[in-house]
Amino acid sequence: MKSFLLASAIAVSALAVTSPADAKGCIKGAVVGGVAGHYAGHHGVLGAAAGCLYGRHHAKEQERQRQQQQAQPSQQEKL
Repeated sequence: MKSFLLASAIAVSALAVTSPADAKGCIKGAVVGGVAGHYAGHHGVLGAAAGCLYGRHHAKEQERQRQQQQAQPSQQEKL
């Protein structure tokens, strides 16, 4: 029971930290992580929390790459 409360607290804090723009990555990651955690030993909540964090990280990486790709043509035009 103690681990369930800890995992729930982690999941809630991870969701509280996310901004609305990062919710898409968090939700997708939480769904995949929750299912994987459930089948890997009945740790669905912990898997959902970890999946949310990974999904948010992945979404930020994709956004950063997209911004870099948009910035490159404008820098080349100046040359």
